[in-house]
Amino acid sequence: MDTYEYQVGGSLKLNAPSYVERRADAELYNALIRGEFCYVFNSRQMGKSSLRLRIKHRLQQAGFSCASIDMTRIGSETITPQQWYKGLVVELLRNFKLYRKVNLKSWWSEHDDLSDIQRLSLVIEEILFVNLTTEKIFIFVDEIDSVISLNFPTDDFFALIRACYNQRAENPDYNRLTFALFGVATPSDLISDKNRTPFNIGKAIDLHGFTLEEAHPLASGLVGLVDNSQTILKEILAWTGGQPFLTQKLCYLVQISNQKAMSGSLTIPPGTEGFWLEQLVRKEIIENWEANDQPEHLRTLRERILRNEQGSRACFQSFPQDYDPPQPPLKKGEPYSKSPFFKGDLGGSPSLKTRPSQLLALYQQILQQGEIAADYSPEQIELRLSGLVVKQPGQENKTSPVLRVYNPIYQSIFNQDWVEQKLGNLRPYNQALNAWLASNRQDNSRLLRGQALAEALNWKAGKRLSVVDDEFLAASQELSWIEQQRYLEAERAKEAEARLAEQKKSARRLKFLLMAVGTALMVSTGLGVTTYLGYRRSAISEMNAIA
Repeated sequence: MDTYEYQVGGSLKLNAPSYVERRADAELYNALIRGEFCYVFNSRQMGKSSLRLRIKHRLQQAGFSCASIDMTRIGSETITPQQWYKGLVVELLRNFKLYRKVNLKSWWSEHDDLSDIQRLSLVIEEILFVNLTTEKIFIFVDEIDSVISLNFPTDDFFALIRACYNQRAENPDYNRLTFALFGVATPSDLISDKNRTPFNIGKAIDLHGFTLEEAHPLASGLVGLVDNSQTILKEILAWTGGQPFLTQKLCYLVQISNQKAMSGSLTIPPGTEGFWLEQLVRKEIIENWEANDQPEHLRTLRERILRNEQGSRACFQSFPQDYDPPQPPLKKGEPYSKSPFFKGDLGGSPSLKTRPSQLLALYQQILQQGEIAADYSPEQIELRLSGLVVKQPGQENKTSPVLRVYNPIYQSIFNQDWVEQKLGNLRPYNQALNAWLASNRQDNSRLLRGQALAEALNWKAGKRLSVVDDEFLAASQELSWIEQQRYLEAERAKEAEARLAEQKKSARRLKFLLMAVGTALMVSTGLGVTTYLGYRRSAISEMNAIA
């Protein structure tokens, strides 16, 4: 047993005794032999590279030609499309041992009038098919997710894979060629055009954690170290959930603990294996986990969850000096989003829909409920790719899969307190909150208002935050309600003043009208009297003249 080695991290050697053969081994091998395009997409450190090496070796032993391309060797930063495609061709020729047989520089120049994807297609037909005489040709592409960071589209590359399969009906040589892709991605991450994607004609290979039956070879390395190796292995799997990296690491830690023991082997009384292993897990993995995370694993999970943090807090940085005015009406205690003046929507502003906060909220829900129904939403797929959760059959209805935290180790480290802390760090109103707390909760100018408040409430929806967050947002809502009431009162006062001013103006107009009418009446009366007197004098004069 001195020669038995557990390997913590990295691809296992072909002769490694600790390699665990899973259902995926047979599924991938048989699918490739049938000529199916296969892809193995899963989280990191799940054994994808070790699986690729094993399957490639088996196929080579069967007399087939195989190439294994690590896309990180080609590069992804500051690389041009031509350099990328040519680098891909170089890796193909190198792996198939054709690099010295083909003058690539000359061949590439001769076909300079063709596009890069056409040249890659011709390499397959004019070089690979001609020089490789084996019955089957397999091309394994590892770290395929590295193409996501390229600054140019690679849809043509994936469309070419599909074209190779479509060509089988016209060119029998294409029946010899089969592709297998490995990486931490989803098909939609790699190609968006559903009409050109090869993934809808390919076979997805699920890579699950070790079962107790599959992991039986690992117990061989514990024999002679502990008296009850099978029981210890069962307890190890209970802690790791069969996660390959952690399972290898725990087996290794048991091995190291034996070396530190005074006697030749660890003496663990029957029935206490679970307690003993729990102490080992807490001491060597959970407690001070960042320092103990060697080789890195837990930090990789954390960074996968927290990556892509967007600058969503920028919209709050100028607050409160520059904010929307109070926007009525709103009843006291009613969420701000209920106001008809609310500019946002319950789906949240795009600027605040940061991936980390979405993933943390979803993970928090799983922590609280124990499990949630699995679906194919982008958030669930991304969370599964992080490795933190796993899709499993439901207990009550095994046809309905659920998401659960992968294992107790993850649940102990990435617990509710951790989630709340990370959500707090991601909060878009962090600067305003800290300033409010620094004022001992007295500086109301730091509270959120208007659209800033509405967007903060949208961001909070579905998350369980700290008491401080709740107090800050409640105080902001209370102040918003008060200011809206003041706004309403001020508007009503303005309306009353306007009505009073209008009434005064109307009264003045009526007074002027009455004065004008009075004056006109007096003038009219005066004219009437004058006319009458003149008429009377004329009448008297006529009477006197007759007399």
